[in-house]
Amino acid sequence: MTRTPATDHRSPRSTTSASLLVLLSAACFGTIPIFTVLAARAGASLATTLAWRYLLAGAVFVIAARSRERLRLPPGRLREVILLGGVGQAMLGGLALSALAFIPAATMVFLFYTYPAWVTLLAALRRTEPLTGTRVAALLLSLGGIVAMVGAPSAASLDPRGVGLALAAAVLYALYIPLLNRLQQGASPYALSVPTVVTAGLIFVIAGAVAPALFGGFTVHLSLGAWASVTGLAVLSTALAFILFLTALPTLGPVRAAIISTLEPFVAALLQRLVLGQPLGAGTFAGGVLIASAVLLLQLRGAADAAAASVAGERPV
Repeated sequence: MTRTPATDHRSPRSTTSASLLVLLSAACFGTIPIFTVLAARAGASLATTLAWRYLLAGAVFVIAARSRERLRLPPGRLREVILLGGVGQAMLGGLALSALAFIPAATMVFLFYTYPAWVTLLAALRRTEPLTGTRVAALLLSLGGIVAMVGAPSAASLDPRGVGLALAAAVLYALYIPLLNRLQQGASPYALSVPTVVTAGLIFVIAGAVAPALFGGFTVHLSLGAWASVTGLAVLSTALAFILFLTALPTLGPVRAAIISTLEPFVAALLQRLVLGQPLGAGTFAGGVLIASAVLLLQLRGAADAAAASVAGERPV
C-alpha cells in the first residue's frame, strides 16, 4: 500500500516530536535485559517473567486508557490483532531469548539488530517507502554502530541453531513493525496494545504449563525482588515503551522508526554497566556516536523535505 500525499507532508515539529518518542521508547526497551536478569537472579523462570510482564502491562494499558472508547478496535479487527499481534509478540520474544541457549548475548544482539536492514529491504520490495540515499546512509551508520558496540561475531565459533533463531527473530521483527503500523490504523495505541500483550502473556502461561523444559514452569509465587523486576518489565519496558513507539510510528513510518530504535542496545549496555556492573568498552561509545549520527541525519533530512514540501505547496499553479 502506497502512502497518501497527506502522510508524506509531515512538519519538522511533528517529525522531531515523533523521533523523540521513539528515542524514549528505545530507552525503555533497553531496560528489558536489566529487569530480565534481575528477575532470573530472584528465581523467576523465563515463562513466569514473560507471562507476568505482558499480563501486568495489559492491566496498565487498560488503566491508562481511562475510557472504553480508547480501547475499541474497528469492527472485525480483534481477531486479527490476537492472531497476528499477540502471537507474533510471543514468537518474537521466544525466538530471541531461546537463541541465548546456543550463542553469547553479544552475538545475539548483533544478529537481532540486523532487523532495520530487513525492514528497509522489505519496505523497498513492497514499495511502501522509497530506498533513498539518506536512508541507506543512516542504515549503514546504525548497523555500523551495532557492530562497534557488540563486535562482529566469529563465524567459526557460532552454533548454527543460535544464529538461525536470532536471525529468525530479526526477520520476524522486520515483518512485525509494519504489521503493527497496519493494525493500528483507525485505533488508538491502547486498543492495539491490550489484546496484543494479554494474548502474549496467556501464551507464556500455557507454555510454562505444557513445556516447562523449554521456558521453565509458570508460577504465581515469586519473591519480592522477582515481583519488583517483573513489575518494572511490565510498566517501563512494555507499557510505556509500546505506547511511545506506537504513537510515533504513523508519523515516522516503519523504516525511520526502526533505524532510530537502534539506540536501544546502547542504552542497554549503559544500564548493564550501571546496574549490573558489567564493563563498557570504547566500542560501545563509538557505536553510540554512529547511531546518534544516523538519527541526526534522518532528522535533518526529514526537516528539509518537510520544508521543501511546504514551499512547493505555497507556489501558484
